[in-house]
Amino acid sequence: MLLLEMAAGGHGDRVAVGTADGGITFAELFQRAGATAAHLRESGSGHLALADVSSEALPALLFGASWAGVPFVPLNYRLGDGELRTLVSRVSPALAVVDPDAPGRLDGIDGVAAVGRHDLLADLADREPAAEGWSFDGEDEAVLLFTSGTTGEPKAAVLRQRHLVSYVLGSVEFGAAGEDEAALVSVPPYHVAGIAAVLSNVYAGRRVLQLPTFTAADWVGLVRREGVTSAMVVPTMLARIVEHLEAEGDGSPGLPSLRSLSYGGGRMPQPVVERALALLPDTRFVNAYGLTETSSTVALLGPDEHREAVASDDPVVRSRLGSAGRPLPGIEVSIRDDAGNEVPTGGSGDIWVRGEQVAGEYRDQGSRLTPDGWFPTNDGGRLDDEGYLYVTGRIDDVIVKGGQNISPGEIEEVLYTHPAVADVAAVGLPDHDWGERIAVAVVLRPGETAPADELCALVTERLRSNRTPDRVEFVDELPYNDTGKLLRRMVRERLAHLGDG
Repeated sequence: MLLLEMAAGGHGDRVAVGTADGGITFAELFQRAGATAAHLRESGSGHLALADVSSEALPALLFGASWAGVPFVPLNYRLGDGELRTLVSRVSPALAVVDPDAPGRLDGIDGVAAVGRHDLLADLADREPAAEGWSFDGEDEAVLLFTSGTTGEPKAAVLRQRHLVSYVLGSVEFGAAGEDEAALVSVPPYHVAGIAAVLSNVYAGRRVLQLPTFTAADWVGLVRREGVTSAMVVPTMLARIVEHLEAEGDGSPGLPSLRSLSYGGGRMPQPVVERALALLPDTRFVNAYGLTETSSTVALLGPDEHREAVASDDPVVRSRLGSAGRPLPGIEVSIRDDAGNEVPTGGSGDIWVRGEQVAGEYRDQGSRLTPDGWFPTNDGGRLDDEGYLYVTGRIDDVIVKGGQNISPGEIEEVLYTHPAVADVAAVGLPDHDWGERIAVAVVLRPGETAPADELCALVTERLRSNRTPDRVEFVDELPYNDTGKLLRRMVRERLAHLGDG
């Protein structure tokens, strides 16, 4: 709440959320947050859940929950009713704000009062802010974010007030945004980047625009209409935006207002970044790597590093386009082996991070931090001599062939360099002799061809022969979730099914 209070005091008349001529100001956002807190305290709710798309209600709910001293719990509204109701039950007693186009989804749950977004906003407009102030205890729970649950029941990651505020204060200058600046947020509320974007832009004094449902055409149109100056996307979004701009041809007006574009949340194919840099020569690109448990970004590849890498003939420098950059100030990164020992520079292992913004805690399961404050991310990676971090993928996704650990990411990066390859995923499939064999699913560019043996030869040439795919399947598309994560389990199941057929 201190972040919003400063913004409302410093530039209260600026538009905080929405269109330039129809949005709400920072002063009005402060008022709405206070009304939300009053509503929550009157209801006696212990949590404020959100099962709705990103809208102008989101910032008021996020700050209002903190004012009331209850955790904000944005939920994946794309889940089936059964799964969604189970998650809400886990945070009862709660007030749950639901999509007005999908009423009744959370009705009848013990201890949960469901209210539609429009009804809540109407109530807030007529309600005075909470009379009592907010807590300044950094240990208070600010946000609960449920993990995807791909390997079991979703875990509720706990982000406390001190973690989120530490992230913002360490990465954003107060009031740094000009009055003409507008940020477009197109990731959903239940993604940590969606939460971080609201907090960061409010503190900077930047107007926030939201795109509840992404299409490249809608995104490009909104950027042009509203003069968007900064945006954050996941890799699949950037790939679609690049395709859209390329399809416009030489007559494309481009995106002249877009000064900065950050991307993260999943694997970014290097060819996509190179095409984006060529299409948007005046835009400053940032690759941000972080996790829910670290309150968003812990390492980034900055704009100058992007341009330097794409212009370089040095393969080491150029390869940095595929890196996550270097740790933020105040963040330490260490690469560890299975026993928790640090590996030599250049060696691969588990990425461990440490810093004030790192939470590493789950509701009902406690902290996963080591006694000296390190969080094992379960992401594989390495650090080079200059401190650049390369993320190779989840440790759980490692292919074990003949007793050797093989990162699917390194195989995918090689295959991406083939001009006919649009997308690729490597997985391990069970094998009686080798434990696992390497299978790759390949999406080709329209009108292009690439024989399987040619792709295999490319991997053999660039990597060791034990990295060569044992099987190549050509598919129309790969499965991703809405936050840009490759659903590797689904790829594995599909390839196994094709093999059975």
